[in-house]
Amino acid sequence: MLNARVSPVPVVFPLVVGIVAVSFSSIFIKWSTAPVSIQGMYRLLLTLLLMTPFLFKHVRFIKKVTLKQYVLLFLSGLFLALHFLFWMGSLKLTTVASSTILLSLQPVFVMIGAYLLFKEKTPVQLVYGMVIAMIGAMMIGWGDIGVSAENLMGDALSVLGTIVVAIHMLIGQKLMKEVPSFLYSYLVFFFAVAVFAVYNLSVGVPMTGYGENDWKIFVLLAIVPTVFGHVLFNWLLTYISASTISIAILGEPVGASILAYFLLGEQLHWFQFLGGALVLCGLYYVLYRKPVAVEQRDEMFSA
Repeated sequence: MLNARVSPVPVVFPLVVGIVAVSFSSIFIKWSTAPVSIQGMYRLLLTLLLMTPFLFKHVRFIKKVTLKQYVLLFLSGLFLALHFLFWMGSLKLTTVASSTILLSLQPVFVMIGAYLLFKEKTPVQLVYGMVIAMIGAMMIGWGDIGVSAENLMGDALSVLGTIVVAIHMLIGQKLMKEVPSFLYSYLVFFFAVAVFAVYNLSVGVPMTGYGENDWKIFVLLAIVPTVFGHVLFNWLLTYISASTISIAILGEPVGASILAYFLLGEQLHWFQFLGGALVLCGLYYVLYRKPVAVEQRDEMFSA
């Protein structure tokens, strides 16, 4: 009988760090003039370069990865690349609040997928917390949701990005029972970079010729929201479920909207501040209850 793994540190701490880190993502994207497919490709490529010195410790595990697992790793990378492409694209068409608000749909998609694929039932307490946080998240974005064709296109891209990242997380939850977290992140990022490279070549997006400011943004995207966000969330999949992480990420609209107010000059209304308070209340309810643990990874990768 497999036992649930216990995190070496209280999961609330890395979750909060991850939420703060990913909140900066939309700000960096807005600051760059490079195409979103280039931003996505280089943020992951630079992340790979940062991770490569630590790869040798996991070389022995690579030989144990099966063909089926490689297929799933590729699919996870594909859906991660699509998430960046859709969601980062939405930020070019609408405000930070409008784009990030639609990410609040992610827990719904993850919970539905987790139930259908893994028969995972979400505790009613987490559902209560999710509902409170989603109401708050909707209040944050309501004042910025426009009716222009450009705004609607941005909203549609954000929804698509939310759906594909939910699929990415569900695949990750399955693989994290079998593949070490570092190796999972490395291979998924590698496949996502390959997907971006093929896309950029196929549509004729230049790979070079970007200015110093854009390269600074690429580095910031790699270090802050990717290493301290996505890599950290991938590691947490070893100890808690994708549903719990997706609920926690509801804090991103709060952080992103506050940062957009101070750094981009995007205005917030009083009810958006109230919405932020509701999100934090919902997250507090979720994070300070016992997280949904995942099963221990397969013995072949536990050594």
